[in-house]
Amino acid sequence: MSTDQARWVQVTRRIDASPSRVHRAWSDPEEMSGWFPRHVEGSLTVGTRSILTWHDRRVPIDVLASDPPHLFQFRWSWPPDDSLQTVVTVKIEEQGYGTWLTLSDGPFDLTLPCVLDAYAEAL
Repeated sequence: MSTDQARWVQVTRRIDASPSRVHRAWSDPEEMSGWFPRHVEGSLTVGTRSILTWHDRRVPIDVLASDPPHLFQFRWSWPPDDSLQTVVTVKIEEQGYGTWLTLSDGPFDLTLPCVLDAYAEAL
């Protein structure tokens, strides 16, 4: 992939919760189901494949890393044919009484067919 065509989505937010609480929101299937997908099939432990389900699709994810309360990382596939895979990295840092969260998702190689749609959706 040409680095000048690769794109990443990055979001940074301050959250009024402890780092351990924020990590749990990503790494616990019941917690994640409360705010992101409708349901998580699987355990969200490192080395496992789980499925995130929404009303209109099912997305497989492979959990790559979990270092409570600092990091959660997974790889997921993008529809329509799931040929594009990107890595989501969630970095969690204590900030005062809250948490500084930095999420990145990518790379998106904009030279490939259908990747532009996935990049736009991720944004």
